[in-house]
This record gives sequence, structure tokens and C-alpha cells, in this order.
Amino acid sequence: MHIRKAVKSDVKDIARLALIAGEGIPAYFWAQSAAAGQQLEDVGASNLLSENNNFSYRNVHVAVIDDNVAAMILAYRLPDADNAEDLDELPEFIRPLVELEQCVPSSFYINMIATYPQYRNMSIGTKLMGIVDKAAKDAGCTLSSIEVFDQNEGALRLYQQLGYEIIQKRAVVPHACHPYKGQIVLLTRPINI
Repeated sequence: MHIRKAVKSDVKDIARLALIAGEGIPAYFWAQSAAAGQQLEDVGASNLLSENNNFSYRNVHVAVIDDNVAAMILAYRLPDADNAEDLDELPEFIRPLVELEQCVPSSFYINMIATYPQYRNMSIGTKLMGIVDKAAKDAGCTLSSIEVFDQNEGALRLYQQLGYEIIQKRAVVPHACHPYKGQIVLLTRPINI
């Protein structure tokens, strides 16, 4: 296995993995802009080709096994505090997620991490998390951040084992696109380089 920066030809795999990682949230948004008969992964792949948005192949690293993308991590520097998104323009169920992002402006935000089912239990997620410090330093960040639903106990446990500490929580706003109730947890860790 090796980890590399994503390239444009990876966007289909990244979109498929985003559908896994996003717990229904990307599917909800991509369905809004899908043309008749267009597959959701094609909408996501098109969005990932952006050169200007944070949701871009440019902010992704992929783990590759035998020339196949096995997993990905999407991470980038969050906007500074004076460039905060207007919460009133967002769907209600997304607001708690963005509120938590706004608690850690200018941090290196791990938006998504996902592994295809056939490559799970091989410590690939842990290895992908290992690129965070260098990528964060390159982005000029001193803090990394990540959010997780508290019901995703395995992911929460992994992040805490990697040194992330819970700093904030927000109540989940139930929505048909995701299965969660409970809390959304924001964790941070200082960059160790």
C-alpha cells in the first residue's frame, strides 16, 4: 500500500468513498443537482474536479493497493473567523456541523475519511491519518480538527487513540438522509511537527 495525492482520474473513486463517509449527506446534496438519470457518484465526481472549492480532488490523499484506490482522506484549512459561512443559508440539519467548524477557524479540518469495505481492518484509516500533520503544516495550521457522530463509536475511539480530544458537541438535527441521533462531536489535536 502507498499513499499519494489524488489526481483528476481518482474523482470517481473519491465520490464513491464520499458517499460511504458522508452517511447520506453528500447523496442528499448531489441529488439536488443531478440531471435526470445522472448517477450520484457522477455528480460528486464532477464537483470534485473543482479547482476552487474545498471539496476538490486537490485536498484528497488516496491509499492505493495493487493500483486500486482503497481509501481516501479529504482535508483542508478551514476559513479564518472573519470568513464564516452564514448559517441561515444552510439546511437546518447541516447547521450544527458548520457551527462546530466555526469553533476552530483556520484549523486543518478532516472532512472525510473512508475505506472501501474490502480493504477494511487493514489499518489504512490510521495510516491516512498519519499524513495530517505534514499536510496541516504545509497549509499553515497548528491545529487539526475532525467531527464525528457520537454513535459512530469506532471512529470516535480511533480519533481519541490518535490524540484527538473532544472540545465541543452539538445536538444532531434528525433528517431522513442520515441515520443518526444524539450528538455531533468536534475533536482537535495540536499539530506535532
